[in-house]
Amino acid sequence: MAGNTLTNWFVGKTNKFFVQLFRYFFSGGIAFLIDKALFALLRYGRELNVFVSTSVGFIVGLVVTYLLSIFWIFDKRRLENRRKEFLIFVLIGIIGLLLMNVLVWFFREIVGLQFDFVSNLAATVVVTLWNFFAKKYILFH
Repeated sequence: MAGNTLTNWFVGKTNKFFVQLFRYFFSGGIAFLIDKALFALLRYGRELNVFVSTSVGFIVGLVVTYLLSIFWIFDKRRLENRRKEFLIFVLIGIIGLLLMNVLVWFFREIVGLQFDFVSNLAATVVVTLWNFFAKKYILFH
């Protein structure tokens, strides 16, 4: 029975809030690794601007999260028009991206976190919560 319960957390569609939240954070972990690897590669490997590096990593993470959201995390979709759904998903992501960059700036300039990765990481926590609740209640409720 315990194995079956564990399987429910990872397999099949579900409408259970905590399973969806768990899956969102789990998939967010995957998107996070991709996002931060790209950020580090672009910022430190290619020495691109911190905001460009943040944006590229975030956008790629957004696409990964969309795919996981529609195929694995959420069981219901509000919109039948998939283009409109993706555009709203992107709009939520753009708001998240703007919030991400404002928070990176805030943590660097106001709080004084001079190591860019720490500022980026702190901003990610806030933006992840924004993204889940916005997507859950606007698109997949």
